[in-house]
Order: sequence, then structure tokens, then C-alpha cells
Amino acid sequence: MKISKKKLFIILGVVLVVAIFIIANLSKSGQKTKVQTEKVTKGTLIETVSGSARIQPEVQVKISAKVSGQIIKLGVKEGDAVKAGQFLVQLDEEYYQAAVEQTESNLAFARAGYTKAENEYNRYKQLFEDNLTSEAELDLAKSNYEQAKAQVEQGDATLKQARDNLAKTKIYAPMDGTVSQLNKKLGEMAMGSQFTLDVIMVVSDLTRMQAETEIDENDVIHVTLEDTAKIMIDAFPDTTFKGVVYEIANTGSTLGQGTQEQVTNFLVKVAMIEKPERLRPGMSSTVDIITEQKVDVLKVPIQCVTIRTPVEEKKDFSGDSTAVDSTAADSTQVDEGKDEEKKPVKVVFRVEEGIVKQVEVETGISSDTEWEIKSGLEEEWEIVSGPYRILSKQLKDGNEVTVDNSLKKNTSEDES
Repeated sequence: MKISKKKLFIILGVVLVVAIFIIANLSKSGQKTKVQTEKVTKGTLIETVSGSARIQPEVQVKISAKVSGQIIKLGVKEGDAVKAGQFLVQLDEEYYQAAVEQTESNLAFARAGYTKAENEYNRYKQLFEDNLTSEAELDLAKSNYEQAKAQVEQGDATLKQARDNLAKTKIYAPMDGTVSQLNKKLGEMAMGSQFTLDVIMVVSDLTRMQAETEIDENDVIHVTLEDTAKIMIDAFPDTTFKGVVYEIANTGSTLGQGTQEQVTNFLVKVAMIEKPERLRPGMSSTVDIITEQKVDVLKVPIQCVTIRTPVEEKKDFSGDSTAVDSTAADSTQVDEGKDEEKKPVKVVFRVEEGIVKQVEVETGISSDTEWEIKSGLEEEWEIVSGPYRILSKQLKDGNEVTVDNSLKKNTSEDES
């Protein structure tokens, strides 16, 4: 049978494509995965909880008027240092002075009436004893006397209140400190009320400062009173200040309630043991609270630990046990019910003679960069640290790998 040249070229082309495909697959299957590695080390590990914070005085008092009036005199300006009892503000006292004078006049009238009623009552008592007046007239005199006495007592109380209101037109410093905030100017009205606070100024003790931070509910359970902390203030770069936790809120505040962005935070106050000069309330900062510190523990870089389904032991015909990745096991060899019961665990991949072995580990505390390893590893073991895509998804127990730490070394040299 004679084959035309056209058909021959088509057949040769198909064969060539298949051959190229086979060669490419063989070449690909022979390639080893390139990975980066780190050594398991021993050392100190510090677990921290961090949060954005604001610098505030530990003690500050909001000064407001207890009576309403126009500010006619200010004894301080913002930034002034004050002593306890020092004059701060004078309100217009004309109305309150007039109220005192009117009350004094009313009280004098009431006392005169009381004196008259008392004399009449005493006279009627004597007349009644001498049988010269009736009991009804005596009772009336007694009633007038008691009413006059009550009016005097009421007048005394009203005068006391009027004098107290007059005294409140002058405001004095309740403590030693600094006027950290001045909200009112000369001539403005100060609204005195028992139910609303119209702040005229704030006096703060700037010798005792704190960093106030809100910590997420998942992290605050690790924070305890007297935990030490590092405070980094934006206005003082490259400088760290020591602090200690002295107050943790019992009740959290929730933001975005009922939404996917809902978060619950707890206010934590950190007293500053060290503070720089020129520190001001309201400055932005970051707080790292040291919740736990361990020494001489096994540790690995945090990116080395990943989550995988545990490998299972499968016996071959000779009776030897070999590890099998249950995620890659054939369905005819692994019972489906058992595979579904397996829960993902924390693992690392150990590199030994060009082969990776999946090792289940138990972790402890963590820093920003490292995990504590409680069990599963030994010091100086070489484990896979990257690349992230390969380590987190592709790498499997028994894979052949090539270690290439050149990129990591170049990065370290650039950083140094």
C-alpha cells in the first residue's frame, strides 16, 4: 500500500509532537523541587502582644464650673504649672452676690417674725396657766411660733446655698499639675450643671504618664498585671521606653457590632517607667507587652510551620512500616471513613539526604518571627523554610528536593 507524501508528513508530525511531550514530561519528572532551609536552634523566645496606643497622664482632672456664669478672669494659660489651691478662673459673681444679699434680708425678716411669735407664745402660755385664755388661743400661738421657727431654718439653709453658689464663682486647682488643655477664653460662658460637663480646662500630672492601648479579645487573655512592656513613641524614633501593665479593663468595647468586621477590644493601661522630656499627652505610640519569656528552648522560624493532614503508616509485604501521605494515598488502600476523621496538624518538613520528611510538631509560645517547638524536632535538624507557595501547598512527604539558600544569603547581605 502506497502512502502519499501528505499523509506521511502528518504521521511524522504527530509522532514528533508525542515524542516531544513524552520527553518534556520525563524531563519535568526528573526535576527536583528547589527549597530554602533553616536549622533548628536553641535560645530565648519572647512572646509579645502588641497594640497601637496613646500617651496620657495617669491622673488628670477636668475642671468645670458648678454654677453658670461669664468668665471674667483667667488665672492661667495652657502649659502653666499649677499648685493645689491655686486660683484658676473667676466667673461673674454679681447675680450670686445679689442672691446672697436678698437671702440675708429675707432671713432678717424671718428672724424678726420668729422673735415676735416666740414672745407671743410665751405670753399665752402664762395666761393659760393663770386661766386667762383658752387652750385654742394657746395652740394658735404655738403654731405661729413653730411656723416662724421653720421659716428661720429655711432662710438659714437658703443663705448657706446662696453663699456656696457665690463661692463657686471662683475655681481653684484641685491638685498639683500642668494645664494640659484650655477650652475656654475670657468672656465666654461656663455652663454649670449637675448633669452635663462643660470642661473649662484640664489639669494633668505630667510626671506620671501612661500608654493606653486596646488589645483584641484573643490576645488580652495572655496579658496580666505587672507584665513588662516596650513603648515606642512616634515622636521619638529609634528609642524604646520601659513600661509595666497596671490596669486591664474588665469589660470590652465592641466595634462594628453585627457586621463581619465586628471586633471586641479591651483597654490596657501601661505605666511608663521611663519617659522622655517634651513628652505630650495624646502622642501616638506602639506598645509591645511581654506576656511570656522562655530560655534554652527549641525554636524555628515561624514560616517553617505549616498545616497538613498527618501521614499514616502503611506496612509493605515484608512487614516494614513506611510513611504514606494520606492526602495522596490511593482510595483502594486507605479507608475513606478513617481519612475523613483525620484532622490537620502542625508540621515541618525535615530535609535528609535530599528527601523531605513530614514531621508533626507541638508548638508552644511564639514571637513575631519564631515558634517554640515542644516536641517533634531536635537541635540542628535542617528544615524547609520556603518558598512559601511550595511549603504551604505543594511539598509532600517523600519529595526529592534541592536546597538553594543563595537567594536567602543575598538578601541577608543586602540587609546588612
